Amino acid sequence: MGDKDKLISDEPVEAGLLSPKNARKQEQTSRGPWYMASGFLLFWLLLFFAVVVPLFYRLPAAMTIEDASKGVFIAERAQGNLYEFDKIGPKVVGSDGNENKTVQFLLKELALIEANVLDEYFDIEIDLQIVSGSYIHWTMVNMYQAVQNIVVKLSPKNSTSDTYLLVNSHFDSKPTSPSAGDAGQMVVTILEVLRVMSSTKQTFEHPIVFLLNGAEENPLQASHGFITQHKWASKCTVLINLDAAGSGGREILFQTGPNHPWLVNYYKANAKHPFATTMAEEIFQTGILPSDTDFTIFTKYSKLVGLDIAQCINGYTYHTKYDRFDVIPRTSIQNTGENVLSLVRGLSNATELHDPEAYASGHAVFFDVLGLYFISYSQSTGVILNYAVAGATIVLIFVSVWRTASVSNVSTGHIVGLFILILVVQIIGFVLGLGMPVVVAYLFDMYGLSLTYFATPALMIGIYVFPSLLGLSLPSFIYMKLQRSEKISFAHQLQMVLHGHAIVLAILGIGITYYGLRSAYVITWTLIFYVVPLTINLLTTLHDRGFSWTGVVKIVQIVPFLYNSYLFYTFLVILSAMMGRFGRSTNPDLIISALNALGTILAMGFLIPLINVFRRPSMILFALLAVSALSIYTASSTQLGFPYRPKTNVERVPYLQVRRTFYEYDGSVSKEDSGYLFNFQDRRGPAPLKGTKANLTGLVGIEADCAKYMMCGYPLYDHRWVKNRLKGMWLPRETPVETPSVPTFELLNKTVLEDGKTVRFEFRAEVTDHTSVFIQPYEDVAVTNWSFPIDYIGQQTTYHIYFAHGKDNTALSFFIELYKPDGDFDVPVCQVGVSHHFIGDEGDELSQKFAKSFPSYAALVQWPTSYRQFTY
Repeated sequence: MGDKDKLISDEPVEAGLLSPKNARKQEQTSRGPWYMASGFLLFWLLLFFAVVVPLFYRLPAAMTIEDASKGVFIAERAQGNLYEFDKIGPKVVGSDGNENKTVQFLLKELALIEANVLDEYFDIEIDLQIVSGSYIHWTMVNMYQAVQNIVVKLSPKNSTSDTYLLVNSHFDSKPTSPSAGDAGQMVVTILEVLRVMSSTKQTFEHPIVFLLNGAEENPLQASHGFITQHKWASKCTVLINLDAAGSGGREILFQTGPNHPWLVNYYKANAKHPFATTMAEEIFQTGILPSDTDFTIFTKYSKLVGLDIAQCINGYTYHTKYDRFDVIPRTSIQNTGENVLSLVRGLSNATELHDPEAYASGHAVFFDVLGLYFISYSQSTGVILNYAVAGATIVLIFVSVWRTASVSNVSTGHIVGLFILILVVQIIGFVLGLGMPVVVAYLFDMYGLSLTYFATPALMIGIYVFPSLLGLSLPSFIYMKLQRSEKISFAHQLQMVLHGHAIVLAILGIGITYYGLRSAYVITWTLIFYVVPLTINLLTTLHDRGFSWTGVVKIVQIVPFLYNSYLFYTFLVILSAMMGRFGRSTNPDLIISALNALGTILAMGFLIPLINVFRRPSMILFALLAVSALSIYTASSTQLGFPYRPKTNVERVPYLQVRRTFYEYDGSVSKEDSGYLFNFQDRRGPAPLKGTKANLTGLVGIEADCAKYMMCGYPLYDHRWVKNRLKGMWLPRETPVETPSVPTFELLNKTVLEDGKTVRFEFRAEVTDHTSVFIQPYEDVAVTNWSFPIDYIGQQTTYHIYFAHGKDNTALSFFIELYKPDGDFDVPVCQVGVSHHFIGDEGDELSQKFAKSFPSYAALVQWPTSYRQFTY
């Protein structure tokens, strides 16, 4: 560079005071070299991996037995309990593992805790509840018999408080799972918190009830039994619910209240390692995720309010045989334990427990900042803040545009017209930034290649993030390349490009706030960190000194970049694993691509246009395009894009070994067959199993059968199997399936009642620990009364009674009363289907051989089932 060029480049001169030719020359020479643009983008990528990722996985040092005298949570002790818990194996309701071994293990540990209670400070009571009941859950009657709850009450000596704090988790499991993560980690956390609270000299006002419930996976039965029938339930006013959708890592607060923001304040004051976001709460409460917790039951069937907290990292092992002790680090147990212990201490002294309803005041907006700090405020404050920031953004941008017009010696009308054009360009960029990753996801799914990121999450950068950056930056690049204004400087026009993005976000924030979503906070705080540098630039001469204004923008944008990338990384870590059990009906890649795109737009929306500060920004666009193309090729054509790996990223393959028998009205058998009923959990379905040793020849969909038979004519296991029945698949088998037994199902009595138009059927069914009864009246027949919840009558065309037992396997006896206008009961009036599930049994020899033929990356969940359908 010559001396003359240096003089032009180094002297900050307002563009409006130079001739147009000299102004443009000055801007060109002040733009950075093209290779610095790659360094600019690399900086943000390195910042993500150097700051966001380590903080996301950061865990505290684990306390050991030597620290016990300090009155702190001891992860070493809890981990020892978890080891013993894991050794028991699967803990399915009704199994010996759940009803005997686990209950005995927990009672033994509680006896040791009771023996070391500081008697001069505390009273402790241990109660084993065996409870039966029923309620309507989703589309079925959820009926339970003799499930078990272990309930412990710890009270301060001579306590006068008649309101209790409830701390809940569950010890039962899904079939095949040792359940170290879901929810063994939470169970041993409760044991250790109770151990510390009962053996440490301290004071608290309210008694604490610790509930270890034995039937959550069934689903949500034991919590219903406790809250509706236990002697202490009516005095519990606040809840800490602990569950898991992963194994190891940090636990997230994802539901609060409802309508009690003071609870969030206690979390803020007491949680030592905060991890929470309003956005998670709103996503979970849409019901789109394939999970639920006891929190739903407690808040529905009582006045309890509280906090719902769950493990969420490494959801790949969730509900599989790989949910083991060895995948949960001691530091993760320490993290959870320190948070729960502090929350228990805080809430057990909370004045609000006396009358929580007096403090009900709407929802809260809350979020942690990289696990370092926690921010919360009321929803009403959030609404004001959202509108105020959006308004301030628009006003300051107008001031900036007006000032640009002034220093450029053009009319305000001219500059406004130009800004409207730029705004349209940015809207197009926003749409492309969101749309290009979604298009990639759609195309992958169209060719049967969904979930390519499942085992290789880094592929998301190339197949979703880079296309989003390309779409976000391309329109503004083209505009800046083609613009020919001799009066308005390149730097000012680039500034208006950022203004355009801010206007898009402001409008979006206003709309989301108006719709009532608290997640609008994400946009608001993103805008705050654009308003701040804009204000600084307007209050100084930086606004009009070439590209000088970009320095403040880059520095301040570090904050929203870190937060937004952290927030969306959180959701991607949680939801990517969840997509492996999201079902076949929905393309999960649309969700993952959209999250990547939104995270990219919010984290990089004000940064990616700044590539135009450098010469030849087209090089960056070509690089983004090249990396995207290479990543798409890698994901679609190499082993890296194959979703599954043994143990760590498994394909979930649940199926039933089924023997079906259909009876006519006269008792004759009209059909009898056997086969395997599959309920594939992810979008790819059976496709990944083709070409393996598993012989799936003859596998067909059952949708056609759903139009012919009640509930498709198959023993659909639970409400989720019923929901997904149209995607179920059947593999016929010539050799009949041999079930361990054939439980009886009897019609005891058929009585026509006095009105002559109602008939009463009385049945008795021998049961396995999981039994379902399906009832379908004929079109001209209606159920008027029965043994099950009356409110369920009329809700479905086919009724589903889901029955499970714990300690007591007494037969299920029930009656149904059916009304028929013509009173003719010598013809069929209803169909009844009964399925008996033999969970934990490996099946006959042929079934075992079939199971062994599956590849190592397939996590099987299967058992023998008998299904009989009767006509009455």
